[in-house]
Formats: sequence, structure tokens, C-alpha cells
Amino acid sequence: MTRALSVLAALAFVSTIALADDAPTPAAKPMMTAPATTPKISAVAVPEAVPMPEVGMAAPEFTLPCQDGSPVKLADFKGKWVVLYFYPKDFTGGCTLEAQNFQKDLAKYKAGKTVILGVSVDSVSSHKEFCAKESLEFKLLSDTSHEVVTKYGSAMEYKDATYARRTTFLIDPKGVIQKVYPKVDPAKHSAEVLADLDGLKKAKKS
Repeated sequence: MTRALSVLAALAFVSTIALADDAPTPAAKPMMTAPATTPKISAVAVPEAVPMPEVGMAAPEFTLPCQDGSPVKLADFKGKWVVLYFYPKDFTGGCTLEAQNFQKDLAKYKAGKTVILGVSVDSVSSHKEFCAKESLEFKLLSDTSHEVVTKYGSAMEYKDATYARRTTFLIDPKGVIQKVYPKVDPAKHSAEVLADLDGLKKAKKS
């Protein structure tokens, strides 16, 4: 009798194991963590404590190397209008289109005594190759330390790396910011800047 009971107990244990194998696993239950999301280029500025300079403020000074390795200071262009534009990365689609349009309109900027300065965190050698490939005749500045993009509130993080967010500042001949573009459409940006420059210059004359 005792042996029979032992056999029945063993069979019951095996049946229980079989049923457990057919049941949904507890791991299928949602975990209490935030769902994974695809990172976007519109990441939060870094560091968040540094605000973007506003219209009426003096443009923050800086010195950065351009594509030929020579240092460029914002102060070098006092007496001229400056289009200071930040962009994420050389050779990418939107950044190439934006640069091409500035180059296409470069004669108009020069006629209006306006300088174009592009800034990204790419290296000097990357800028040199980018300018050669796209025949760019204006200066691209290398901010590998992220100091200037941060100073202008235009730094962002993407996949654990820091880039420049696509923003533009129009700076007048006295070094004062007259227009800020926190969001930019690369296809239309140069035409937009030229129109705003014309309006600002007329307003200062009147």
C-alpha cells in the first residue's frame, strides 16, 4: 500500500511539471521599466543649465579653428553682419543641403557685407574634406571640445555623443544678436536669412 501511494505521488508530481511547462511564463508579463524608444536628433541641450542667447544680447565671444587650421575669432568680424549657424555633422543630407544653399547665395551675402560661419563638433580635417567636396568658400569652424556649441545653448546628445543642434544666430556689426532661429529647415534657410537680413538693415536705417 505504501509503495502504491509513492507511485501515485510521483505521477502527480510529473503531471504538475508538465502543466507548468505548457503555462505562459511569468517573464511574458510587462516589466516595470520605461519602453525602449528610438533616439532622435532633437535631443535636449547639454548642459540644460546653459540657455540659448537671446535677441538683444551680445554674442558670446569665441576662437575656433577653421577648415585650414587657422584660428577664427568672432571679434574678427566686428563691423560686419555675421550668420553664425550650428549644424550636426559634415556630409549628412540636411547639413549638406544647408551648406550648399549658403554657398549658392554667397555672392549676395558678400554684397551685403555679411560673413557666414558654420560650426559643428567635427574635426578640422573633416571640415577640410567637406569643403573640398562641396566647393564651400566660407569658413566652417571645428568645436571638438563642445565649448562653443554649449555656450550658444546649441549642444545636444545623441547615442551618448554630443553634437551641435541646427540653430542660427544673426549678429549685427556691433556684435549684438538680432535674430535667433531655434529650428531650421535646411532647404529654405538661406533664403529666409537673406530676407531677414534685408529687413533688419532697412529697420536700422529708418
